[in-house]
Amino acid sequence: MNVFNMSISFIVGLLLGLFFFGALWLTVRQIPNSRHPGLLLFISFLARMGLILFAFYLIVKDGQWQNLLICLTGFILMRLVLLRRWGSKGDNSKTD
Repeated sequence: MNVFNMSISFIVGLLLGLFFFGALWLTVRQIPNSRHPGLLLFISFLARMGLILFAFYLIVKDGQWQNLLICLTGFILMRLVLLRRWGSKGDNSKTD
C-alpha cells in the first residue's frame, strides 16, 4: 500500500462525506416545504446510502481494507468540518 493510494482514499472519503452530509442538509432544509416529508426523507436516505455503500464497496473491492479505513477517516473528518461550519443553530435546549 503506497502513499498515493492512501491519499486518493482519503480524498474520496472527504468527497463522499461532503456529498452525504451536504445532501442530508439540503433534504432537511426542504422538509418544511414538502408535501410528503416522510417520502422525501426516505428517498434521500436511499439515494445517499446507495451511493455511499457502492463507493465503499469499490474502495475495498481489491481486498485493501486499509483503504476503507482511510476513506472512512476522511468521511468522518468531513462530518466534523461541516458540523463546525454549519453548527447546530436550531438547538434551543437551554438550561436555566
